[in-house]
Amino acid sequence: MAAIKSERLELRLTGEQKSEIEQAAALSGRSVTDFSVTALVREAEEVIRVERDLHVSPESWDAFNAILDRPAKPVSGLADLLRRPSAFTE
Repeated sequence: MAAIKSERLELRLTGEQKSEIEQAAALSGRSVTDFSVTALVREAEEVIRVERDLHVSPESWDAFNAILDRPAKPVSGLADLLRRPSAFTE
């Protein structure tokens, strides 16, 4: 079931911007509304994703890098495990 579209968003554009959007919508075989909503939602999702997924404070970033810069510690039994024949080969 399609969501009911009850909200409006009004924009002010230059004539050139409007013409370009209309041309792109026509070339893609879609209405200006469909073309515009799709582009706006895609951009909004990307901005939100970047902010949520990639945002860390400078302090957290420094702490993360300090952990990466630490020397590796030996893992008990790892060398023996890597010397064993693989269970996935015949």
